[in-house]
Amino acid sequence: MEFKKENLTPNQAKLKIANFCNYQERCQAEVKDKLYSYGLNTTDVNEVLAYTVSEGLVNEERFAILFAGGKFRQKKWGRLKIKRELKEKQISDYCIKKALLEIDDEKYIEHLESIAEKYSRTLKDKLNYIKNQKVMKHLLSKGYEMDLIQDYIKGLK
Repeated sequence: MEFKKENLTPNQAKLKIANFCNYQERCQAEVKDKLYSYGLNTTDVNEVLAYTVSEGLVNEERFAILFAGGKFRQKKWGRLKIKRELKEKQISDYCIKKALLEIDDEKYIEHLESIAEKYSRTLKDKLNYIKNQKVMKHLLSKGYEMDLIQDYIKGLK
């Protein structure tokens, strides 16, 4: 199925993209993709993107902080997965670092432990080392750091 591109003028695009940005926090890459879907050329896309930044509709730092906090609280993602996703959205290293600093260390460890315990209860394995390997693999897939996972598993013994 092919989507038909809209052909909007830059002024029409500004109005439409303002609604797009007001609906939920967006990063520049998302806004740029949306502007191209409106049939704008590169010059117009850059002009409208500059408008969204100057009007405060798009703010990479604010986006990164909200994205990281949301994924951490809602999906219980670890810092590595959040960082990977933000990089994929072309967020700067500065904004990523700032966003990850917003995550409380105590809550981070609590999330790691609760995920590990919850997942561990679902496992049928009798041998602890197999169970621990599976828990470790699960926590790694959630984006938690290996050293924190190992510290948690050592604490179980």
